[in-house]
Amino acid sequence: MEVESDNLLRTVDLKKYFQIRRGFNPFSRKPAGFVRAVDGVSVGIPVGKTVAVVGESGCGKTTLARTVIRLTPSTGGKIVFEGSDIAKGPINPRILYRNMQMVFQDPDSSLDPRMVVGESIAEPLHGLMGWSKAEAGKAVHESLTAVGLSGDFATRAPGQLSGGQKQRVAIARAIAPHPKLVILDEPTSALDASVQAQILKLLLELQREYSLAYMLITHNIAVAHYLSDIMAVMYAGNLVEHGPTDMVLAKPRHPYSIALIASAPIPDPTRRNLLQTEIRGEVPSAINPPPGCKFHPRCPYAEKICSEMSPSLEETSEGHSVACHFVDKTR
Repeated sequence: MEVESDNLLRTVDLKKYFQIRRGFNPFSRKPAGFVRAVDGVSVGIPVGKTVAVVGESGCGKTTLARTVIRLTPSTGGKIVFEGSDIAKGPINPRILYRNMQMVFQDPDSSLDPRMVVGESIAEPLHGLMGWSKAEAGKAVHESLTAVGLSGDFATRAPGQLSGGQKQRVAIARAIAPHPKLVILDEPTSALDASVQAQILKLLLELQREYSLAYMLITHNIAVAHYLSDIMAVMYAGNLVEHGPTDMVLAKPRHPYSIALIASAPIPDPTRRNLLQTEIRGEVPSAINPPPGCKFHPRCPYAEKICSEMSPSLEETSEGHSVACHFVDKTR
């Protein structure tokens, strides 16, 4: 898949492999294996837009996010941010993280319990931006107000906050340096349904106000539908489908995408679709994946070529790409 040149960030054939330890025998000649968590992913994030990376647990979504933001080094490929490849060589975190921030899945583990809210938000402003105490204090108040919290929350400890309030604080900390890209790793999965709706609405409002680009990591199709402009479906470390969210949801073309979207519950008994499509078998091993298309052992359309050659993402309609040898069968 060719990724547009006007993206804020794009990955090109990005890989992240985790080496398997040899064990306790230092004289063993058995070669070490690798967990292929991300295995050649190319995706772009346009300025001010949201790209949702969806897929079942273990498909490599979070590893992709952590590799993009350089919390874990890549094994191969490119991460091009504002025209520069940040995957190679050392990076200057003071420059990179001014423009790129992340909201983690669990707000309890992402906030330091020994620091009050104001200190947690101000810390990156001192370290990354070099702002004075007065400047940081003003930014703390502005970011708390932006996420719907009053200024007195700055003096509270994380233990005094509800789950929704903690996630708002995490979002406030991410937007305080005025980044261009925010990576959202399952930002609502740990929250109650009513709080989820508030956080999703907040994220949209902040995107409009600050012209933020989002990379959304989620297994929740409904969240991806509400928040994203572009959807990338991931399976076993690879992208299998990519295109405008409305198009992918209305007419998915990859057999895995069809089953994944069909499994999303619909709150209408006349439109229940849980049993229309079933994915048989097990998710392939990331250490020893099957040859060819990784989905072929579970695919109802698989033929011999599927076990011999891995399909590439090819455009089936404008902006909509699918990695399948027999995509015509899913029309």
